[in-house]
Amino acid sequence: MDTKSVISFAEEHSQRFIEDLIEFVKIPSISSSSEHTDEVRRCAEFLRNQMLQSGLQRAEIFETAGHPAVYGEWLGAEGKPTVLIYGHYDVQPVDPLELWETPPFEPSIRDGRMYGRGTVDDKGQIYVHLKAIECWLSKHGRLPLNVKFIAEGEEEIGSENLGDFLDNNQELLKADTAVISDTPMFKKGMPSICYGLRGLAYFQLNLRGSKQDLHSGSFGGAVKNPIHALTEIIAQLKDENGHISIPGFYDDVLPISDEEREDLSALSFDEESYRQDVGAPALFGEEGYSVLENLWARPTLDVCGIWGGFQGEGAKTIIPAEAHAKVSMRLVPNQNPERVGDIFEAFIKEIAPSEVEVSVERLHGGDGFVADVSHPAFNAAKRALQKGFGKEAVFIREGGSIPFVQTMVDALKIPCLLIGFGLPDENAHAPNEWLDLENYQLGIISSIYLYDELAND
Repeated sequence: MDTKSVISFAEEHSQRFIEDLIEFVKIPSISSSSEHTDEVRRCAEFLRNQMLQSGLQRAEIFETAGHPAVYGEWLGAEGKPTVLIYGHYDVQPVDPLELWETPPFEPSIRDGRMYGRGTVDDKGQIYVHLKAIECWLSKHGRLPLNVKFIAEGEEEIGSENLGDFLDNNQELLKADTAVISDTPMFKKGMPSICYGLRGLAYFQLNLRGSKQDLHSGSFGGAVKNPIHALTEIIAQLKDENGHISIPGFYDDVLPISDEEREDLSALSFDEESYRQDVGAPALFGEEGYSVLENLWARPTLDVCGIWGGFQGEGAKTIIPAEAHAKVSMRLVPNQNPERVGDIFEAFIKEIAPSEVEVSVERLHGGDGFVADVSHPAFNAAKRALQKGFGKEAVFIREGGSIPFVQTMVDALKIPCLLIGFGLPDENAHAPNEWLDLENYQLGIISSIYLYDELAND
């Protein structure tokens, strides 16, 4: 089928596609907040309706033990392959709200960017595919291949129920290739295919030192302060060279090959510009590895939050009864989140001061992913991106996690193309999240080409 008329349709309707995305972003689908449960469902219903309006033959909501999944399909291309498109409609919390220049759920456009929570992660990237589908069906009444679409509402909280959905619906989701747009490009003007993701293991540490807060004058010097104990524990998790101190943590880590190190070096990553962009006085990472290697191919451990005691205005002289911390680990492929959880918990109990009670909550986790880029689908993706952006695509890894990817690959036995149209500095998970609208349009055009290339590969 002719792609020129499809591309023309995309260009003619580019402003409407932006307006449609604004309506999607307006819905505060924060999956981690029980206060937004109704809004998450409303967002699922909105997306189902958008699937139908794009021309999909079927679209429906599937219930899970948590937030619902939305499934859509168009299966009218007999004898052609089937592509499974995955995305998520849930978004991160907006805290700290005071750092947003404009309200997070009132999308605004400034300097070619759309600002709002979920613009790039992942509502804008979901719409890249829906709009590409709409363009094909509007011009030809059919697609060059069969399409299935699955969007979940729990990616930002670990995709806890999507595995069960996959297990129960393998025939429904059966496909030849999966496509996910939830990763960034290496940089603007450089279309990228991501072939690796880190896994995740996330924990909460809970410490208790007394049955209630105590007067620091009457009890200070006799009772261990849980905040002090917590900081002592945290200080032992990593050494001064960025090496994680948990015994056995690196046992399953696959080393970076010399070939991959050369490929990463060829990307011409400017570490000083990166430092300036993040606003840090200096960069820090595991000794012996470049910034890109530490970001993409090495495991990490970070304290994401810490709290306890009095935090109000003025002074209150207490020894707090409790202290808590959130600890996140990004894992590389071959590291198992359950095993990491076991050795982490054992290490915490070993180093915890005896004067406090310590417990470890396992919040969520997921496996990492590395693709076989020799599969023909990757060449089809490179050709599509070349046509869409006018530049050759590069292969990259991504330091973030999409837990469902490896689960899906293992269950369905299909290759997975991670083709993102976001940028590294678009503030995903942070205040003032934004989406580059030029990339949004080029993403739609590239996806139009992608479906054609996969159909004829």
